[in-house]
Amino acid sequence: MKTVSNCVEDILITQPYLEEALSRNIINFSALAIELTEPISKMLKKEVKPGAIMMALRRYNPPPALSNSVKMKKFMQNLGDITVRSNLTDFTIKNSETIIDNHAKILERINQESKLFYTFTRGIHESNIIISSSLDDFIKENLKNESFIAVQDGLSAISVNLPQDNSKIAGLYYQFFKRLAWEGIVLYEVISTTNEFTILVEDEFVDKAFTAIKKVKA
Repeated sequence: MKTVSNCVEDILITQPYLEEALSRNIINFSALAIELTEPISKMLKKEVKPGAIMMALRRYNPPPALSNSVKMKKFMQNLGDITVRSNLTDFTIKNSETIIDNHAKILERINQESKLFYTFTRGIHESNIIISSSLDDFIKENLKNESFIAVQDGLSAISVNLPQDNSKIAGLYYQFFKRLAWEGIVLYEVISTTNEFTILVEDEFVDKAFTAIKKVKA
């Protein structure tokens, strides 16, 4: 039989920002209990008093990923360089039988200019090219027979070098997304390799996003 404590746990697990605020004792238990009275009453199909919910909140134990904040903080302090590249354009193209051959021509040009920013991602139904805006016309010309889904210029990329074994750290990317969300920063794209994490934002957000990521590292 489901209890008030079970309901509280179910709600907090689906709202990590709220869960973290609770674990850091920076939230008003009484106000939160009142806020949760209606949804928990509906979940249990009976009237529940705020006092019972507040007791469940005070007894709630966060999962190990949150309890292990000291280890996470130490890991985040070991993040590598943060690099910003501006004047980028994002091309999203529908996959086709010719896109790989056309892309090969683009690679030949890129090999001649080592300082260009460039990434390519192939999904199930579409492919994505992010490249320095100086090659916009070249890309459009070489892909003129392809179907463009979206083209967005005025973008900047912020890349972070990650420590070794980062793939074994639970909640690593959550730290970035949490901070960026709190700052109201909209992400246009996210790119990740084994030891490098890159976000793509519109130019108006780049300074704010860079500062937010530096705070994660601090």
